[in-house]
Amino acid sequence: MRLAWAEPEDLLAHELVQAADEGRDVAAVRARWVAAGGEAVPAANGAGPEPAPPALRALARALLDEVAALPAAPAPAEPDDWAAIEALLPPPPDLPRPDERHAARVLGAWTGRAAGCLLGKPVEGTPRAGIEEIARATGRWPLDRWFTAVGLPPAVAARWPWNRSASVALEETIAGTPEDDDLDFPMLAVELLERHGRGFTTDDVAALWLEALPAARVFTAERVAYRNLLEARPVPETATYRNPFREWIGALIRADVLGWTNPGDVRTAARLAWTDARLSHTRNGLYGAQWAAALGAAATVCDTVGQVLDAAAAAVPPGSRLAAAVARGRALGEACDGSEAAVRAGLDRLHAELGHLHWVHVLHNAAVVAFALAAGRGEFGASVGIAVTAGWDTDSDAATVGGVVGALRGAGGIGERWTGPLDGRIATTLPGGERRIADLAARTVALARADRPAGGAPSPRAGGPR
Repeated sequence: MRLAWAEPEDLLAHELVQAADEGRDVAAVRARWVAAGGEAVPAANGAGPEPAPPALRALARALLDEVAALPAAPAPAEPDDWAAIEALLPPPPDLPRPDERHAARVLGAWTGRAAGCLLGKPVEGTPRAGIEEIARATGRWPLDRWFTAVGLPPAVAARWPWNRSASVALEETIAGTPEDDDLDFPMLAVELLERHGRGFTTDDVAALWLEALPAARVFTAERVAYRNLLEARPVPETATYRNPFREWIGALIRADVLGWTNPGDVRTAARLAWTDARLSHTRNGLYGAQWAAALGAAATVCDTVGQVLDAAAAAVPPGSRLAAAVARGRALGEACDGSEAAVRAGLDRLHAELGHLHWVHVLHNAAVVAFALAAGRGEFGASVGIAVTAGWDTDSDAATVGGVVGALRGAGGIGERWTGPLDGRIATTLPGGERRIADLAARTVALARADRPAGGAPSPRAGGPR
């Protein structure tokens, strides 16, 4: 069996890229690996075409440890420790308190996240050119509705195969929201908060993963962290030991609920997201989660995309690469007038500047989220459509965008085109099976109210890193 995101030879190829990005001198290790017959270019989808022979696999394990021992360049603008991160953050914004619209906003956030995820699901990992050719060939360009295979010429279908999940994610096959890790993790966050409140620790997150998450339904950094947990490695070693995906997007997709349950409080949302993210991520992987949680906290109380983006910026170290990527995406989006040509030009710039990264990396995907939010101007279909046509991690980016715009507009402002096919339900591999979106929203609202004094701010229970 060929296990993606786990084999030593595949991990090493990705680690050589990640370690070089951290300022480690990997040239000698890379030369030894290539001379021995190893692949220098990382596999795009986590596993090369053939497993390495035993001797080469053993070398990969040894070289992974050698790379880990190499000194990294100092990164004072990108610390991992919460106290050091918090010391770099600007003061948190003074946002409105949740009002009588809060329940509708949370329902909109859940619904929007589900719809955005589902829109991007059939083309996850498909290049921009393929997404556009598919949409054009079926009369759906610019993308403003679900993908379809109806009328798709065989030559186009052969050139750009659907993601394997397309069987339940095309307009003609959607019957409720299908299972996805971008939705499993928010559901798990609800369970985490119901069990432990805002005082949860990273060990609590780990225990819940082992109890509730099927190992085959986690990927990239999460799959490696899961393996490290089974090997009894402690936090934060779970995020660093033979884990080349530690600055990818995985932690970002887990964070929305930590924002929705702390409306208006971006600092608490960011701290809780950090507590969750450090199980599997470092540096910008952490900041991506902090930013996503802050987006959620702001979107449940603010009125415009601009206000949300302003508030969420306070949750990211200002000198980090994540902050720069988000600012760039936002600036390009705000300069976009919404026309097809302007959207294309903005995305061309993002791809030119950040396209060297793996398609699941956090930096360019966060930039896409910022771009889609800014360019979409609070319109649901336009925003998630841009997030998907940007390429890269289409379902994750559109899910985050959909959650923000859904919270701003409320479930009633998303539109029947997007809400109807969901049928108010989400499939999951978590214990208990399918969830109703309305039930998830009600549980989230209850968690947002828990432990809050009359003034509306959360109580000062400290979530610990343990």
